[in-house]
Amino acid sequence: MTRLESGSIHVHKEWQLIEEVIGTALNRVHSETAPHPMHVTIPPNFPLVQFDESLIEQVLINLLENALKYTASGTPITIAVHAADKEVLVEIADRGPGLQPGDEDRIFDKFYRSHPQQAKGVGLGLAICRGIIQAHGGRIWAENRPDGGAVFRFTLPLTGEQPPVLEEEYDTNV
Repeated sequence: MTRLESGSIHVHKEWQLIEEVIGTALNRVHSETAPHPMHVTIPPNFPLVQFDESLIEQVLINLLENALKYTASGTPITIAVHAADKEVLVEIADRGPGLQPGDEDRIFDKFYRSHPQQAKGVGLGLAICRGIIQAHGGRIWAENRPDGGAVFRFTLPLTGEQPPVLEEEYDTNV
């Protein structure tokens, strides 16, 4: 957290497939997600996005672990990705108790925990997420779902640049 706040973490943005980093994050928390139906929605042929793979993977892991802490076994967790105007929107939604009124912004503060009696940890996970997303030029926020639970959303900017074209090499001596 200190490195994020001081700006000493360098963001190494490269063209990535968002579905791959989501898959890696899900594999890292697989044992914890087993009791939950996981629903992932990504449009087909989703464009490449520039981001630091390890940092965004950490954001996804922190958000998934947060959802798992507060969601009863057997209830679904949903990950959805959308291309919006000049940005990618990623959502992680759960069916837990939701956020207490007024906590929508406070939960991203260092050491703050909305439901301290239920949570393990020291309250840095969401603050780290905010620092990483802001370092990427994006936004992160949370809100209650109308039908129960919470949804955490973050954006990554689409630069307007085109990803590099990979040229295929053919062996003409075959």
